[in-house]
Amino acid sequence: MQIESVTSVAVITADPPTSRALYMDALGLPLKQLDGEYFASEEIGGCRHFGVWPLAQAAEACFGSPSWPDDVPVPQMSLEFELADEAAVSDGADELRARGYELLHDAKKEPWGQTVARLLSPEGAVIGLSYAPSLH
Repeated sequence: MQIESVTSVAVITADPPTSRALYMDALGLPLKQLDGEYFASEEIGGCRHFGVWPLAQAAEACFGSPSWPDDVPVPQMSLEFELADEAAVSDGADELRARGYELLHDAKKEPWGQTVARLLSPEGAVIGLSYAPSLH
């Protein structure tokens, strides 16, 4: 698997307004509302995408339900790595599975065009293998 870049970093929060107060008000990051309670920016130097991701939306993306499963550790952040194309995401997911990692979900295409497969890291972060056409 060949990682091209870090695509996205997002904190995952059960309390979006409180988290946004830190990142937007106190730190002054130029976050904009993208989807419901999801706020993000692609205008922060050194980072292609930074977001404040509500836990309910992370659960929906990973499990198809707004509730995070009780038997899965609740993540605090998301980190996505950009790959060369859609096929590389599927291949990368297969490679991780072959190495014994359990995926939260296989490669899937999101409504906005990104293809992503996700797993939970030993530290409790949602790790994504991603291909976002807009970044290529």
